[in-house]
Amino acid sequence: MMLIEHEVILWKHVESEKSQYYKQLLKELLILGYSINAVTLDGRRGLNAVFKRYPIQMCHFHQKQIVQRYTTQNPKSEAGKDLQKVMYSLTKNSEECFKNKLQNWRSKYETFLCEMTVNQETGSSRYKHQKLRSAYASLASNLEYLFTHKRLKELSIPNTTNHLDGGLFSDLKNRIRVHRGLSKTNKKKLVDYYMLNSGKKH
Repeated sequence: MMLIEHEVILWKHVESEKSQYYKQLLKELLILGYSINAVTLDGRRGLNAVFKRYPIQMCHFHQKQIVQRYTTQNPKSEAGKDLQKVMYSLTKNSEECFKNKLQNWRSKYETFLCEMTVNQETGSSRYKHQKLRSAYASLASNLEYLFTHKRLKELSIPNTTNHLDGGLFSDLKNRIRVHRGLSKTNKKKLVDYYMLNSGKKH
């Protein structure tokens, strides 16, 4: 879905989100004559490649959710607790400061992160703290996209997709829930009507 100034420009009914659908919508948007200054993404795999021509901002809320999914809300290890602290400092620090904190965390727990566990039956080994490694890997891979909104302040890029997730989508889901008895076809009609009139709510 494409949104501008509280107005939904394009949307598509799909069974599951795939990057190819975003490619199609992007192409349609450009054909219509719109220009794109920047995009804020939720970290879905493949989308960075779709929008590689434009400045990309990784949604801070989704980044926090990704890390929390791997470390849980209450990490048991000191490494997990410290990584959570680094994550929570994202909005309070400059890009350089945040990068230093993340690098310092990686250096401090290097040995811990490299601990291995061996399967006694198969003899195969794997990292003991794989989820924590994945949490770090997510932050490290998205690092260049976490501060785009600060580097390009003149573009006023939102650092979250909250307007969609917490506002538009939340309201739409509530309306569909009220009409839970609708057929799939009529639900699509409801969604279409809602999207077409979304800008009139503001």
